[in-house]
Amino acid sequence: MSGNKGVSFSILSNGMLPLYYCNSLTVSLDIARVLHRAGVGAIEYTNRGPAALENFTAMKKTLAEELPGLHLGIGTVKSQEEAEAYVLAGADFIVSPIVNPAVAAVAKAAGLLWIPGCMTPTEIYLAQELGAQIIKLFPANILKPEFLRSILGLFRGQKFIPTGGVEIDERNIREWYEAGVVAVGMGSKLITEEIIVHGYYDLLHERTLLALSMVRKVKQEMNR
Repeated sequence: MSGNKGVSFSILSNGMLPLYYCNSLTVSLDIARVLHRAGVGAIEYTNRGPAALENFTAMKKTLAEELPGLHLGIGTVKSQEEAEAYVLAGADFIVSPIVNPAVAAVAKAAGLLWIPGCMTPTEIYLAQELGAQIIKLFPANILKPEFLRSILGLFRGQKFIPTGGVEIDERNIREWYEAGVVAVGMGSKLITEEIIVHGYYDLLHERTLLALSMVRKVKQEMNR
């Protein structure tokens, strides 16, 4: 399985999409390796710092050789220019905090999965019109599961993933899944500043295994 379908399958299969940024290329690579070792199949590296494009380009080349099964996407893409630059850098998918038709067009032309961030029914409708297969609910800590429950009937069949404030907490994860998400995005709650600064990779490995196991448990219980 490859391309767009492969990325979607990986995200939905894991049920969790880790996301992070670090100025250090070495640390960025180390974190990706730890996440993959714990069982993660898709990672979102965020376009949130001065070294983002340079790091991503190097990471894509290195990880393609070391971990060919890992899907590396780019997040926080807001403009056409950014999208085009990361397509050239080899991004496997594109995540945005907003709905920009120009970014959608770049992703479509490149045959990439595009996950735009939405906060209102109008934005969700626009994202659907632009071909979004998965929509990011952002910021999730503001919207909360109740929002998704309220609007899910308007967008039957649409896949949603909340990002921003999702906890490594079984109750929190269950609330989101019961509301109707297909996966959860996890950033600083999973990959903490402490882990990044001090290189606590054993801790990151443990936290990732824990988060994945919680997601698996919740999904299994819901499928009974």
